[in-house]
Amino acid sequence: MVKIRKPKKENDNILPIENTEALNDTLNKSEEFINNNKNIIYSVLGVIVLLILGFSAFSYFKENQNNTAQEEMFQAVYYFEKDSLVQALNGDGNNYGFLEIIDEYSLSDAANLSKFYAGASYLKLGNYENAIKYLTEFSSSDLLIQARAYSLAGDAYVEISDLENAIYYFKKASNENPNEYFTPNYLLKLALVYEEIGDLNSALDTYEEIIKDFKNSPEYQTSVKNKSRIEGLLL
Repeated sequence: MVKIRKPKKENDNILPIENTEALNDTLNKSEEFINNNKNIIYSVLGVIVLLILGFSAFSYFKENQNNTAQEEMFQAVYYFEKDSLVQALNGDGNNYGFLEIIDEYSLSDAANLSKFYAGASYLKLGNYENAIKYLTEFSSSDLLIQARAYSLAGDAYVEISDLENAIYYFKKASNENPNEYFTPNYLLKLALVYEEIGDLNSALDTYEEIIKDFKNSPEYQTSVKNKSRIEGLLL
């Protein structure tokens, strides 16, 4: 005997419509809550609007500041490249130097880059404390220039005979985006400082790293000679 299925009712699988009175009651409670707390709600909304406006204004200000600072920086870089380091740092009376750019446009990328140039300028002038100050304040996502800043900071520490800090910064330089062009030089500086403090084993390890990883570098032959010399001392 064939079993005849009863047709489904049209609304068998449809959720029942919410109770109208319950819905109205919920809406009334929501409205009552808003009326009772409207001052708080308006205050919160006001704070949110102010934060959005403040962030937009700050972003605009920072972008505008950076554009102006980059224009000011052009002449300072020119003086730096000409080794007119005092003018590069302090300006020429008509154009800002790196120090003024750092002070006047502190939030800009140009001010950050000016710290690198200021530190390098002070290093060349023999003002090692200020060189360290600006080079260690500089920070960049460009790993090559960041490594260069670390290396220059290491040079400045060597000049004031703070060899532990020199080692720290030469290590940072050599570990920052290792490459065949600059890393061997940073490692050679590191090895020489190790020798200076009498840590011959660390110096030997560093020379061996240059020999193994940077065979085509100018520092290779120096490292081979220094490695042989240290091995003789360690016998």
